[in-house]
Amino acid sequence: MTKPNVLIAGAGIAGPALALWLTRYGYSVTVVERAPSVRPGGQAVDFKGATHRTVLARMGILDDVVARQTGGTDQTIIDAGGRPQAVIPGEFTGGEIEIRRGDLAGILYEHTAPHCEYLFGDTITALTETADGVDVSFAKAAPRRFDLVVGADGIHSTVRRLAFGPEAGYVTFLGHYYALAELGEQVDGGEAVMYNEPGRMAAVGGPKASAFFVFASPELDYDRTDTDTQRKLVAAAYRDAGWRVPELIEKLPGAREFYLDSLARVTVDHYSRGRVVLLGDAAYGNTLGGFGTGLAIVGAYVLAGELLAANGDHRAAFARYEDQFRGYAKISQRGSAGPFLAPPSRLRIKLRDRTFKSRFLLGLMLKATDKFATDIELKDYASGS
Repeated sequence: MTKPNVLIAGAGIAGPALALWLTRYGYSVTVVERAPSVRPGGQAVDFKGATHRTVLARMGILDDVVARQTGGTDQTIIDAGGRPQAVIPGEFTGGEIEIRRGDLAGILYEHTAPHCEYLFGDTITALTETADGVDVSFAKAAPRRFDLVVGADGIHSTVRRLAFGPEAGYVTFLGHYYALAELGEQVDGGEAVMYNEPGRMAAVGGPKASAFFVFASPELDYDRTDTDTQRKLVAAAYRDAGWRVPELIEKLPGAREFYLDSLARVTVDHYSRGRVVLLGDAAYGNTLGGFGTGLAIVGAYVLAGELLAANGDHRAAFARYEDQFRGYAKISQRGSAGPFLAPPSRLRIKLRDRTFKSRFLLGLMLKATDKFATDIELKDYASGS
């Protein structure tokens, strides 16, 4: 009997996590990724609580993730003179297990590459659903037919655009942008520090990219492939900033890695349409709230598990995936980390800083994040329960 074949768009976190499960369940899997290879570096991501740990363990990667974890790093909030104002504890910024995003992507690739096909440096250009499959055209590879197509290709998902409609109908800009830059050297002695002015934040040190920016802005119109223009946009947003921000901005043109994107929310009425289904940021959005990676791995677990439980009936599986997961993914529909990381006024900055000086308020925030991270009842699909 021919294995059902699935095309997954996106080789970040959600896509390879799904590939791991589907190949284990007997599917033939192809992963297409626009980048020429697995993307290295990137910010630190984290996992929180028993739900995330259980899924990592069932995936068989928990030991690898723990072995490459960065360890939660305290981050000091400073003023323009470099004087400490408050400390954000590592348990808040780094969850229970923290790891560089590129390291996690590498682990997932190592576990999946022997069992599935990766098409790097390519992208989907057209999707045509038929009675028994989806005809897919690529920018480089020859056209092929797949039983199912999964869009795990991020907030600016090509699959969602082709199967559901233009991005403007599903993505809501939330008033802030963030940028990551690998400057090739430690700044401020490698200490993890964060500096704020109304509507903008700059952070250096720790396991995140060597420079991390969040700033309020009207929605910007720019080419997402033009990094030179993007660097100039960040420089303009931080014009006349204090502390050591001018030094960071001056180094942006030589950054070996640079990434700029908006904080935005994705809202779709349904995660699937016919034989096409969305996973990760393509379905749940990116608000920089610390839950995106957890949503990706748990979502992949549930989607693959429901396909297994439905014996390949994608209609039933997609409906159950949405029924099981939409409530858990609701955290992605609540607010944005932008106003927290880059408060709009000096008063709001002071109030935010006081939060980390109060053991009571900090405890409430930690309890809330733990609750959101574990707010789903995991089925044991492998055992049929």
